[in-house]
Amino acid sequence: MTPLAQPSLAKPTRSPFSAPRLQVQRFRDGFTLIELLVVIAIIAILAGMLLPALAKAKAKGNGIMCLNNTKQLMMSWKLYVDDQNGKIPPAYSSNPNFNSWAYGNLDWNTANRDNWDVTNTLAKGSIWRYTGGTQKIYKCPADTFLTLGANGKPRLRSNSINSWVGMHDGQPTWFGNSPPWRMFLKDSDFVQPSDTWVFVDEHPDSINDGFFCTDMKPAPNLAQAVMPDLPASYHNGACGFAFADGHSEIKRWLDKRTIVPVKRAAFSPGNQANNRDVEWLWSKTTQRLQ
Repeated sequence: MTPLAQPSLAKPTRSPFSAPRLQVQRFRDGFTLIELLVVIAIIAILAGMLLPALAKAKAKGNGIMCLNNTKQLMMSWKLYVDDQNGKIPPAYSSNPNFNSWAYGNLDWNTANRDNWDVTNTLAKGSIWRYTGGTQKIYKCPADTFLTLGANGKPRLRSNSINSWVGMHDGQPTWFGNSPPWRMFLKDSDFVQPSDTWVFVDEHPDSINDGFFCTDMKPAPNLAQAVMPDLPASYHNGACGFAFADGHSEIKRWLDKRTIVPVKRAAFSPGNQANNRDVEWLWSKTTQRLQ
């Protein structure tokens, strides 16, 4: 009788190629250096495309907050005017008894208390109590520039008032006379309130006293246009204005000479001949007396 075959106890012979096959499989589960570099390059390209869009979205958001601030500032100014039987507060005065809308002269010097001490600047202004002591409405949220030095501080104000609104009680000025141009000393002097601005965000290098000067002497000769003060351009080359009828808007500038980077130094206007932005300012600052 043939005995049953016994199962072999010998270990199966291993193919010399089996182990490397497992290693090859593990290697294929990862990424090569070239694949990683390609992925990184794609991410960098996408980020480069996305970041400008995010910056514009942030600027637009700041623009909305800026409009809200100027509308509240305008409302406070109007409440004061109504309480004064229509008399407009001075755009500038060094005399605290003259009830200027705000006091102080800004610069880039940290030691200058006018830059950051609310007590002797905004709080002395005639419209302060109508704001409820809300300091933030005097400044555009996009103005994040600090005074010079290791202990630099944020300044109190980025808004200035129209130099033709409450300026010098109708006396002749170096930036134009009335007549022929209308000086606004009472609320009833506004004949085109929706086309006459009251507050503007001034460029950080240009802002100093409480008013923004628009020189009307050359008007309407654009070839002789000048710009003593410079408007801001925080919002993608645009600037916030509040108008006498209570509305606020963002104005986009057309001329590159109006869109100037902040250098934290004194502003030099340079040649402004044929600057269409100056023409727009002329048309919205005041009107000829009839």
